[in-house]
Amino acid sequence: MESKTQTAGVLLERIRSREAHVCVIGIGYVGLPLAVAFAEAGFRVTGIDVDPEKVSAIQAGQSYVLDVPSSHISLLVEKNLLTATQDWDSLHAADAIIICVPTPLGKTKDPDVSYIVNAVEDIAQRLHKYQLIVLESTTYPGTTEEIVLPRLRQTGLEVGKDFFLAFSPERIDPGRTDFTIANTPKIVGGVTPQCLQVANALYGLIVGRVVCVSSPKAAEMAKLLENTFRAVNIGLVNELAIMCDRLGMDVYEVIEAAATKPFGFMSFQPGPGLGGHCLPIDPRYLAWKLNTLNYRARFIEVAEDINFGMPSYVVNKVVNALNNQRKPVKGALILILGIAYKRDIGDVRESPAFDIIALLQERGAQVQFHDPYVSELSYDGLTLKSVTNLPAALSASDCVVIVTDHRIYDWRQVLERSQLIVDTRHVLVRAGLDGKVVGL
Repeated sequence: MESKTQTAGVLLERIRSREAHVCVIGIGYVGLPLAVAFAEAGFRVTGIDVDPEKVSAIQAGQSYVLDVPSSHISLLVEKNLLTATQDWDSLHAADAIIICVPTPLGKTKDPDVSYIVNAVEDIAQRLHKYQLIVLESTTYPGTTEEIVLPRLRQTGLEVGKDFFLAFSPERIDPGRTDFTIANTPKIVGGVTPQCLQVANALYGLIVGRVVCVSSPKAAEMAKLLENTFRAVNIGLVNELAIMCDRLGMDVYEVIEAAATKPFGFMSFQPGPGLGGHCLPIDPRYLAWKLNTLNYRARFIEVAEDINFGMPSYVVNKVVNALNNQRKPVKGALILILGIAYKRDIGDVRESPAFDIIALLQERGAQVQFHDPYVSELSYDGLTLKSVTNLPAALSASDCVVIVTDHRIYDWRQVLERSQLIVDTRHVLVRAGLDGKVVGL
């Protein structure tokens, strides 16, 4: 009879020799960089996605993710190390299957794990001996063992012997160049010691350091702690901005002064609200899970209340700034500068710009936007196109609202051409004269 150590050894040998075939389910902002990292390490990688445009782009050697150059994709495709498909039967030939599907919130703000469930169902139909399955999608503690594992066990295969299951949270920060997959430590939690051993071996070939934890649940919780920590501290500093405004103080001066303390303080910056897939959503996963156990995640609730209220705070700043110039917001031409959720990328997921635009339109403003990375915006049935002549749009606007501080912008030009600016990112506020620039 084969021991668990012997069966793990079969897959370990294929991984260490780089003969293992890796399948990445979901090749978006997380999955594509991961697929490229494995392919560049010498593995044969297949990306599986329901989006035919993504599949066609990869097959043509084209990237749709800013952090991944097309030259990398085309070279890997030419070497037959990377391919993409919509065919789930590719899983039959996989040694390692990594799930990188979306985990959004539903309309009631509850976790929507349907993408995970669907992916696991497709895997289970094709599961065979000596496969490693890793969930990377951010989710609530317990998902791997409570949702993924039971379905895979229904195949009759034994976890830790016939197949191996782990959770390893993604840590990709779009647009960032100083920390990549290779130099960012990777957390891994396996269902069994053998599962952890196999997952550790796989990720150890593409990252500099693998951090092993006791269970998938610990890895799931660690990921939520990372982003909840950021969301709560952003909420704190956003409230500090509101308090300093009431007190007639400069919040940035206060933050800079506090940041001179060499211990016990970490600097965060206020802004127009939270954006991206992680910060507005991940804490809600944790709060939902605790709610099922009759516990209120109070810090999360307070931080959400503040952070999600920032777009309204920004709009009030716009209204007051226009009033000071004896202009009503109704009928005013407002230019939103930058709608991506963070600088130097084109990702608009959960961007606070959506709410700022909607609130301004509710007050009767005419809203335009410009973003060098986003040509068109669709929101609540409304479609807006980025203005093409930025200098003219700046000059024509009654107020310019800086929502995203893309480094490509010529801030001197913005300052000189605009009549009034509400600067939510503190890029111009120190250069403002005669009330032309209003900060948070």
